[in-house]
Amino acid sequence: MLSLPLVGLPWIVRLNGQPHADWQQFLGRFHPLAVHLPVTLILLVPLLELAGRRKPALREAAGFVLGLAFAGCIASVMLGYLLAFGSGAAGPGVTRHMWGGILLTLCTMLCLLTRPLWAVSAADKGYPALLAITLILMMWAAHQGGSITHGSNYLTVYAPRPIKTIVSLGSSQAKSDSFYAQHIDPIWDKKCLSCHGDGQVKGKLRMDTFEALMMGGKDGPVIVPNKPEDSLLLKRVTLPEGHKQFMPAEGKPPLSKEEITWIRAWIQQGASPTVTHLEGISIREQRDIPLEPVGDYSALQPEIDRMKSVPGAKLLTVSAKPSDGLILNTLDVVDSFGDAQLAQFEKYAPYIVEVDLARTAITDASFTTLAQFTHLRAIHLDNTSVTGNGIEKLAGLKQLTYLNLSGTKITSESAARLKSLRSLRHIYLFNTPAQPLAPAAEARKTS
Repeated sequence: MLSLPLVGLPWIVRLNGQPHADWQQFLGRFHPLAVHLPVTLILLVPLLELAGRRKPALREAAGFVLGLAFAGCIASVMLGYLLAFGSGAAGPGVTRHMWGGILLTLCTMLCLLTRPLWAVSAADKGYPALLAITLILMMWAAHQGGSITHGSNYLTVYAPRPIKTIVSLGSSQAKSDSFYAQHIDPIWDKKCLSCHGDGQVKGKLRMDTFEALMMGGKDGPVIVPNKPEDSLLLKRVTLPEGHKQFMPAEGKPPLSKEEITWIRAWIQQGASPTVTHLEGISIREQRDIPLEPVGDYSALQPEIDRMKSVPGAKLLTVSAKPSDGLILNTLDVVDSFGDAQLAQFEKYAPYIVEVDLARTAITDASFTTLAQFTHLRAIHLDNTSVTGNGIEKLAGLKQLTYLNLSGTKITSESAARLKSLRSLRHIYLFNTPAQPLAPAAEARKTS
C-alpha cells in the first residue's frame, strides 16, 4: 500500500516552480543531511551479507540495517520533496532526482520483502538481483542530486582531455570563438547553472543556452541588450551580498568584479552571442605568472584590525594565509578618498596585492604612489578622473595582471603606453576616450 502514495506523490503535489511556505524550506534543508544515512546503510547491506557466510550474526544484522535504510529512504524522499516544493525548485534534473529517490525507496522495500525467501532458500535469486538494482539506482540518484548542487559537469570539468572528449560526444553545442562563448557563458556555468540549468530551474529561468537566457524567467527578460541598467540579471548580481534578492543565492560564490565588468560591457554593446571582441576590453593571451608571496605583516596587524572598527578605507585579507596579501577597499569612503589618502597606505605597500579605487577622487598623481605597491596584481580605477598621464610608472609592477580604467578620461595616447605593462592580461577601457583603439587593435591582430 505504501508504494501507491510514493508513486503518486508527483501528481498529488505538483512541483510548479513557485516557492511556498518557509517551514517547508526549513525542514527540506535537512534533506542533504538525512540522505547520507540510507546511502551508507544500503552500501553496508551487501558487505554484511557477504561477511555473513562466515559469521551468521552479521547476516542477521543485514536485515536490521536494510530496515533502517528503508526508513531513511522514506524520510529523505519526504524532506527532499519539501525542499523542492517549498523553494520552488523545478526542472528536468530535479524531476530525475525525485524519481530516483522514489524508485530507490521502492526497490529497498522490495529487498525487505524478498529477503526472507532468500534466507530460507539460497537458490532464490530475486533478492540478490534486487539488491544489485538498488545499488545501481542509488548511484544514479546520487549523481542527479550532485548535478543539481554542483552542476552537470562537476565530475568532468577537471577531467583529462580524452575523458572530456568522450563525454562531449553527441553534444549539440557548437564551439565558438565569440566573446560570449569564451568569457560570458563560462560565468553562467561556474556560478549560475546549479540553480538555472538542466538540473533545476528556479524562477523559471534557464541559462544553459543563449536562447533560454534571452527568454528570461517568471519576472520577464533578465538581459536587455544595450541597457545594462535595465537588465535584471546585472541588478541582482550587483546587490549587496546580504540583500534577499542577491544572486548567486544561498552562500554560493559571488561574481568577481572582472566578471561583472565583462557582463556589463557585453550587455552595453548589444548582448550578441557571435561578436568576437568588445570595445574597450582587451584580454591578452594567458600566461602563467608565478605569484610571489607577500612578507610578514604581523607587526602591523593591530593597526589593520583597528581600521575595521572605524570609518574609512579598510585592508582586507585575501585568504586565511597571510602570504596571500591584503586588499585595499575604499567602498565606504569613495567620495573622500584621493591621492593624499592613498599615500597614507605606503607603509602597507609591500603587502597589498589589490587596490579598489573605483569611483574615488584619485587622479594621475596616484601612479607615483601605486608604483610603490610592488606586489600589486589588480588595480580598479574605473569611474575616476584619471587621464593616464604617467601610467607608464606602473611598468615596474611585475605581478600586475588586471587594470580597469573603464569610465575614466584616459586618452588614446596614454592607452598606447599600456604596452609597457607587459604582465597585464586584462585591460578595460570601456566608455573612455581611448575606447576606439580596442577594435582597431583587434583588427590588426587578426589580419
